[in-house]
Amino acid sequence: MVSGEFRPGAPHGPAPVCWYGRVPSTTRIRTRRGSLARQLLILQLVVLFVLVAAGVTFAYLDSVRATEDRARDKVTAVAEAVADAPGVLAALSTSEPTRTLQPFAQSVRADTDVDFVTIMDKNGIRYTHPNPALIGQPFIGNIGEAQRGGKVLETYAGSLGPSERVVVPVRGAAGQVVALVSVGITVEAIDAELRERLWPLIGVAMAVLVVGGIGSYLVSARLRRQTRGIAPEELSNLFEYHEAVLHSVREGLLLVGGDGRVVLCNDGARALLGVAEDAVGRELSALDIPEDLVEAFTSGEERTDELHLTEARVLVVSTSPVRSRGKAMGTVVILRDHTELQALTGELTTVRGLAEALRSQAHEAANRLHTVVSLVEIGRPEQAVEFATEELALAQELTDRVVGAVAEPVLAALLLGKAAEASERGVEFTITPDTVMEDSDTGVPPRDLVTILGNLIDNGIDAAAGNACQGGRPGVEVTVRADADGLLLRVADTGPGVEDVEEVFRRGWSTKPEDGHGLGLALVGQAVRRHGGTIDVGRDEGAVFTVRLPPKEPAR
Repeated sequence: MVSGEFRPGAPHGPAPVCWYGRVPSTTRIRTRRGSLARQLLILQLVVLFVLVAAGVTFAYLDSVRATEDRARDKVTAVAEAVADAPGVLAALSTSEPTRTLQPFAQSVRADTDVDFVTIMDKNGIRYTHPNPALIGQPFIGNIGEAQRGGKVLETYAGSLGPSERVVVPVRGAAGQVVALVSVGITVEAIDAELRERLWPLIGVAMAVLVVGGIGSYLVSARLRRQTRGIAPEELSNLFEYHEAVLHSVREGLLLVGGDGRVVLCNDGARALLGVAEDAVGRELSALDIPEDLVEAFTSGEERTDELHLTEARVLVVSTSPVRSRGKAMGTVVILRDHTELQALTGELTTVRGLAEALRSQAHEAANRLHTVVSLVEIGRPEQAVEFATEELALAQELTDRVVGAVAEPVLAALLLGKAAEASERGVEFTITPDTVMEDSDTGVPPRDLVTILGNLIDNGIDAAAGNACQGGRPGVEVTVRADADGLLLRVADTGPGVEDVEEVFRRGWSTKPEDGHGLGLALVGQAVRRHGGTIDVGRDEGAVFTVRLPPKEPAR
């Protein structure tokens, strides 16, 4: 991510780029509205408080409803039990019902924990009451429905204050209403019971607040360590800068996690590796990239400017393992395209070889000229003419044949240079009679032709020269032919041949013990695949490399 605050016009320019590492002290980010962790902590506490308050409110309302329902059920059950008691009906038939019913009502009231049990006649005149002074007075409340054989359930303010009460009828033997029973619990008693149930609820709510607050603080502390105290606005700006930098750099940038999955892949890396846009989150082994690249990306070792080949490009790869707080986070990979430079290097090598060959030939020409002059001076002009024309004719014959057969000037120059190089190394260089390339426009760029044919000839000269001690004159035979079927390039040598055909075009494969080899044939294979051609490795006296490139597509 990009660390630091970007201020246009600042004397030191934009803040540096930092991947996973610790934020430098010179790029500390100022938090104007509090860090993301602090804002999240406040938000969590507010949400937690609102949820707990809502929960307590709902629980309280539910407790109120449950307590009131319980009180109604209780007074109804007690009233119906009193009305059905046989002693009540017997006492009502006496001349003084109060004498029997008052102790019974008080006993029921004490046993059932209700506030009053009132037995009255069917007109509402009390036989019993918790306050004996009110016995004989009319009942305060609604009794009409009970007089008709029903039940009255209400909250009413009577002589003992507001209460939840019920009035039920007492029926005689024939089922007629002979008296009424009222049982009630005062609202004050209900509130007292509700308060007893409310304190545990408040205790649970406080415990939830404390535990939730501690959890929110721990989450906030962890988030503050991970975001390094950055404010949300600054974090958003950093992300925008991060995206802008990733999409603007031309080099490929790849972040590989410790599990081998792609964490980040910018546009340059996708183009250089030829992978799809959904590479992030996928394993490297699932992407269509060479195995040696996968190994380089996941090895955990620091690499600097290593050359690697894909199907179409030569890449310079640099990797650097990333650690944060002592923990391995993954690998940062920088990719640079080396394809064009490699092609130019190949052309430059060819030109240098041709120049070296010309220098060598100039040196030999000077020696021959001295020989001719000496022959003339000693009075043998005929031998001098014969010696001079013989060497000139051979050189001119090769030049005329190559230039006449190969229309592509770069390819013709390459063949002449390689012929001179082979001559210097004591290798017989032969261009087959069927070599013909009348049209220089084959659809294959000249630099790719130089890459393919130049590396094959170099490999053939090295193999032939190295195998000279086995007997016979070392030689390299080259065929260049262009026809309706495409372009054919064939290079045969008198070397030891190739045993491991499948590995010969892999980067790093070489028969030479010295370091620095193993790239030429890999470049050949890459160039051939890029143009949709084929390459075969056979054996005659030595190795035979045959490249076939498809013909140029007709213009539409």
